[in-house]
Amino acid sequence: MSLLLTERRGRVAVLTFNDPDRRNAISSEMNVAIDAAFDEFEADEDIGAVVLIGAGRAFCAGAVLDDLMGAGRSEKRSSDDLPSIYRGFLRVAHSPLATVAAVNGAAVGAGMNMLLACDLVVAGRSARFDTRFLSIGLHPGGGHIWRLRHLTDLGTTRAMVLFKQVLDGEEATRRGLAWECVEDDALLDAAVAYAELAASHPKELLASTKATIAAGLAVTASDEAVQLEIEPQIQSMRQPAFREMIRSLKERISSKD
Repeated sequence: MSLLLTERRGRVAVLTFNDPDRRNAISSEMNVAIDAAFDEFEADEDIGAVVLIGAGRAFCAGAVLDDLMGAGRSEKRSSDDLPSIYRGFLRVAHSPLATVAAVNGAAVGAGMNMLLACDLVVAGRSARFDTRFLSIGLHPGGGHIWRLRHLTDLGTTRAMVLFKQVLDGEEATRRGLAWECVEDDALLDAAVAYAELAASHPKELLASTKATIAAGLAVTASDEAVQLEIEPQIQSMRQPAFREMIRSLKERISSKD
């Protein structure tokens, strides 16, 4: 059985975590498969966005517990092995492609990291957002607190991480973790529809804009923000897509005169 299923819908790739018996827990094998899939998608000029969803009743139940135990057996192994455990969701987080998490059912621990790595989150009614780390005696990892804090407020971050607060799809949307909450049977189509909008942009323009958004997290002043965007904006002005858009716009304006 393949741990990862892929489907193409136009310029959108749908990636399904396919280990429902373990509620799509992230194993080392799945991480390797995610890495390989994104290598393929990023090299394909016909793919502009990726939707991630889980098979069965869960989005992703976190990391495989044996892998976590193995990483913590000694100080040396912890430093060597944890980046390998993080490999899958960090591959998603650092991809130049637009990424959408379609959260069906539970997203727990490292499963939360997977959706936090995405550019947009769409929740089904059955979604459950559960950090869970402290409940199993484990400090959050993989940038979990940082990513969570950048999506929602400090109070929500503390409530979820320290006080075991689990959010459903509607509450997650109200608190900024998800963009929209939809019925479960409409979830995948809704996520793909959003992904199609992002995939309609030129691939290089999308990648450079994502890079600027990431770099902007460290910006604290207006002048610095302006400088950050100057070079990529000038570069985009030199591209055929921009010139064609301007030409087409001028033609429409002229036709109305």
